[in-house]
Amino acid sequence: MKLLRHLLLIAPLAVALRLDRRGKVVYDGYKVFRVVPGIDVAAFDTHLESLEAIDLTHNHGHIEEEHFDVAIPPENLPAFEALNFTSEVISEDLGADIALEGELAEYPERDLSASALPSLSWFSAYHAYADHLTYLKDIQSSFASNSELITAGKSFEGRDIQGIHLWGSGGKDSKPAIVWHGNVHAREWISSKTVEYLTYQLVANYNNDTTVKGFLDSYDFYILPIVNPDGFLYTQTSNRLWRKNRQTRSGTSAVGTDVNRNWPYKWDGEGSSTSPGSETCVQIQLKPNPSLCWKPRATRAIPVHRETKQGYRGAAAGDTPENTGIRTLGDQLADKNGIKLYVDWHSYGQYILTPYGYSCSAVAANQAKQDSLAKSLATAIAKPYGTRFTAGPTCATLYATAGGSNDYVTDINKAEYGWAIELRDTGRNGFTLPTDQILPTGIEIWEGIKYLLANF
Repeated sequence: MKLLRHLLLIAPLAVALRLDRRGKVVYDGYKVFRVVPGIDVAAFDTHLESLEAIDLTHNHGHIEEEHFDVAIPPENLPAFEALNFTSEVISEDLGADIALEGELAEYPERDLSASALPSLSWFSAYHAYADHLTYLKDIQSSFASNSELITAGKSFEGRDIQGIHLWGSGGKDSKPAIVWHGNVHAREWISSKTVEYLTYQLVANYNNDTTVKGFLDSYDFYILPIVNPDGFLYTQTSNRLWRKNRQTRSGTSAVGTDVNRNWPYKWDGEGSSTSPGSETCVQIQLKPNPSLCWKPRATRAIPVHRETKQGYRGAAAGDTPENTGIRTLGDQLADKNGIKLYVDWHSYGQYILTPYGYSCSAVAANQAKQDSLAKSLATAIAKPYGTRFTAGPTCATLYATAGGSNDYVTDINKAEYGWAIELRDTGRNGFTLPTDQILPTGIEIWEGIKYLLANF
């Protein structure tokens, strides 16, 4: 056992992600484990790198026992099992789980009337990035007198960060803001679908539900379903499990920065990485593309792909264009009528996370009220299907996060509530949530949001 660990430390195994003929990463045969690393987490991290494991998520054990969810490539399963860590299998085949998501669906047909809502079948499948933009246009046109399309800057590759602004009888820009955004982490597809479902319910029920009308009459809603469009598109065309943006930097071949470790507040603390990542495939590179390389296997070459470290915070605070765009919007709203609620939607884990991420001991001025409301929100979410969410401060509940959104909007924008919410599930499907869970996720979150908006 000691000899094996020593070998793993000094000689990383030569495995890399493979591409299919379309140039898309395939994860066939990867097995996902939930691993309890014990007291030597640093050594475990080193083993993960040596095994070419994909670190999907890490619970630091403040509430549950500390564990990692990791995907192990088939070539390294024997070496991983020989390490004899306490673990359980979450998925037998990550590639099969991704396949269960199905192909991206066609945009659903819509009534030709400009005032017609998009079809609810939108929430029965995942769709191409371009279709998400069409969805925003269609839902805006169905509520034209009380909405407008908005942009919050541009992505690194030049795409508009698009969203929608909704308001009620007081007219636009007249009330405190509620801000929701999804897909800051590209692979978390359920986050944009859920934000779009909440938007649908607000629009669909404004004229026939006095409670919903009251929400829109009391607040201006600024909703950005996909704030990392480059990364999101990359998950659809190249690598389903990509997390970061697609920003390149001089001096490194690594691609991507974690936009949610880039906020210019408590940016350089625990809970982010200073390393942009490294490309360790050093064999012949046929094209000047830092995400593609070739490695010989047997008598033929197989295309492989290496993903860089997650959690890279950037070279300087706020230096990603995506962060600049959404941050500028938040700053403007804070200066105008203030921010009542800011939710950064994520997956997975089923958590409602209040401030703070940068410190496990810091408390917001209204921390007790925030935590009480978050726990009541969890109770409301559980009503439709019994789905259990854990609520509490980010660092003390899950893990430390430096340069995170909810800390910035709480202390800089003075938002009354600055939260991050991690949606379904708790790991069985993880980021690859099946399509038959899209609508139930939206339904249970809408149940919770109705409670939240009625009980501030």
